[in-house]
Amino acid sequence: MRHRRGTASLRVTLGIAAGIIVISLSAMGLQYQLTARALAARQAELLETDLEAFAANYQQRRIPALRQAIDFRSETMVPDEAIYLLQDREGVKLAGNIDGWPLGIAPEGARFAPDPVLVYHLPLGPGGTEIAYRGIARELPGGFRFLTARAETPREATLARLRAVILPVAAGLVALALLAGWLTSRWVLARIERINRLADRVAAGDLSARLPGQRPDDEFGLLETHVHAMLDRIEALNRATQSLSDLIAHELRTPLNRILQKIRALDAPGERKAELEAEIHATTRTFNALLDISSAEASSGTRPGFSPVDLSELAAELVELYQPLAEDKGLSLGADLSAGCIVLAERNLIAQVLTNLLDNAIKFCAPGDTIALSLHPSEARHLMVVEDSGPGLPAEIRSEVTRRFVRAERDRAVPGHGLGLALVQAVATHHGARLALPDTAKGFRIEISWPRLAD
Repeated sequence: MRHRRGTASLRVTLGIAAGIIVISLSAMGLQYQLTARALAARQAELLETDLEAFAANYQQRRIPALRQAIDFRSETMVPDEAIYLLQDREGVKLAGNIDGWPLGIAPEGARFAPDPVLVYHLPLGPGGTEIAYRGIARELPGGFRFLTARAETPREATLARLRAVILPVAAGLVALALLAGWLTSRWVLARIERINRLADRVAAGDLSARLPGQRPDDEFGLLETHVHAMLDRIEALNRATQSLSDLIAHELRTPLNRILQKIRALDAPGERKAELEAEIHATTRTFNALLDISSAEASSGTRPGFSPVDLSELAAELVELYQPLAEDKGLSLGADLSAGCIVLAERNLIAQVLTNLLDNAIKFCAPGDTIALSLHPSEARHLMVVEDSGPGLPAEIRSEVTRRFVRAERDRAVPGHGLGLALVQAVATHHGARLALPDTAKGFRIEISWPRLAD
């Protein structure tokens, strides 16, 4: 069983990293917005403070006091920090740190109220560069025009420094988030892979497989405990079923043999005795098949008695053996076998598999049908296919056909007990092979992929 570990690891890593990055970048973005708002509020507060001071001076002694206050501010503030200007009705400069009224700015209102506040872009920076200002322009009583604004330069410089800090921090955060996501995914997927390895062994037929080491006291440990308990229960039930099957087969085979001996000793017509003997032999073969299936299932996942077997050679021998039987029934039996398909197996069990499949094909096919056996190697397995153009499997039993005693209703008149494919499944599982019964437009097809013998 293959697991897409790389894909799963990438998804988990990116998922964890994305969560960390989104949360962290959202926090930094929020901090940036809060800082920008705080700086904007500070700029508005400074502008209001200027306006309150100018308003207080204007109320005391009107234009002379306002002019004096602007001259005082102009001595301490340069144009790229703040601008102040007071003109008379003729446009003559009375006070301020800029020479003339900027183009494109029209006075609005006649008082020192902070609203409306406008944003101006004026070429008052070093070398004539434009600077953004936030301030007011008013026309006071008597036609005096008044302008004051605070430069956005300090705020923009602070935000620029903040951005300069945020960008490398964000880049480092992305790298750390990816690393944290990768480490977390490795830890999580390693725990999952531990259970997957157990599942692979169980799927191969080793019900006694268990996870080694002490189970941790967490959710994964609890899952492992539940899996072990489930496997213990399945193994106990399987042993009980196998023991019952073996007991029945063993206990009944002896009395059947005794009955057979008594039948032979009877003074009865030869044909009648032959029929009874055939029935007893058929019943004995059924019990032997049950014992073979139980033996194969009990030893699944183990490799006692295994040796290299030339699957190509064995298949060729059996095809040659069954070709006369197929011809007698009017069938065509062909083979397409690649040479050198070696597996580690029990030769007699593999022979039983092929014998069962070829027997079934000949038994269920009608004159004129074809039977084909193919065997070809792949990267890790040898694919064996047996297919015929016979009646095929009814849809209602396809999912259960490898269970014991499962037969189609239409085949009740055909000799057999529904144990052939059950034995094929048990032997395949015993050898770690994979069995598949793909849908076909006509006939029957079974695919068995046998593990290759390592070089």
